[in-house]
Amino acid sequence: MKLKRRRKASKIILISVCAFVLIFSITAMLITKYVYDSNFSRVDASGYTAYLRYEDVTGYDRTQVSFMSGDNTLTGYIYGEDSNKGLIVIAHGLGGGAESYFPETMFFVDNGWRIFSYDCTGSYNSEGDSTKGLPQSVLDLDAALCYIEQQNLGLPIMLYGHSWGGYGVTAVLNYDHEISGVVSISGYATPMKLLHEQAQEMMGVFSALTYPYEWLYQRMLFGSTADLSAIDGINKSNVPVMIIHGLEDEVIRYDGAGIIAYRDSITNENVVYKTCDTQDQSGHNNLFMSKAQAAYKAKINEEYKALYDSYGGIIPNDVNTDFYAGIDKYLASELDATFMSEINDFFESCIK
Repeated sequence: MKLKRRRKASKIILISVCAFVLIFSITAMLITKYVYDSNFSRVDASGYTAYLRYEDVTGYDRTQVSFMSGDNTLTGYIYGEDSNKGLIVIAHGLGGGAESYFPETMFFVDNGWRIFSYDCTGSYNSEGDSTKGLPQSVLDLDAALCYIEQQNLGLPIMLYGHSWGGYGVTAVLNYDHEISGVVSISGYATPMKLLHEQAQEMMGVFSALTYPYEWLYQRMLFGSTADLSAIDGINKSNVPVMIIHGLEDEVIRYDGAGIIAYRDSITNENVVYKTCDTQDQSGHNNLFMSKAQAAYKAKINEEYKALYDSYGGIIPNDVNTDFYAGIDKYLASELDATFMSEINDFFESCIK
């Protein structure tokens, strides 16, 4: 009788444990999906910006093109079509679009390069209900390179990417494109490393419980592409690569998910590293800024906060329009000449 009771009790415990695991797994998966999808919603260009856009300047003619990435049509832009030194493909960061890097585009055109930039899936003028996820940048860049190769330009191809794009320009080296040089700024080593790093920021030690669900959902969305490693691409290709990262990066940790944290695993002898550690150039988005831009940006941010507070957080459209009309967009977009010249010099050294 006691044995039967023990068996019954054990069965109840087993069923209870299985039920708990099932309920926990379903709940964890639903939460993972909600949080993931929320972080990769569609991004459209803001009606207000302090930075230079194509419409703000003259002398930089461009041709707009389109190409497919999966089921979506992406919009691309070609600048400096008369330049034959080489083609620089610019891969933008998450939350932005091609025009978010228009000052860099201008800089490279001024230095004799032809430029191909594009809006990724779910960004600005490209199709897509969402930006999908961390691996999407490499899929869109692969599609862009396939389009470029169909044009038979006969130019050396350089890749320049920041953050989301910084991962994309190195992970795409796992594919068989002919690339002459790569500059990766603030890039992450793998999507999973960054995804889990951000989960740790939110949940601390409890993030270990969600790791399997994060991996599974990303794998469901992207298949084997979810596992593409920037480090593997760099090592496989042997292409010259410049890895740049800010020591105080608040988005992709220098000693965490950042590509630069894995330099001991990089065997490609053509890789150079640049650590940005000065006061105004050590974060995630300020590496390109001149000191004048950094000071001006801080000033207009203070002014806008005061305006925001004075209207109780709801600024009338006409007031917003007047505020942005008064911004010196050239100063607000001024690049650090030394920083950009190092990149230009690196690209020029890659021309065979």
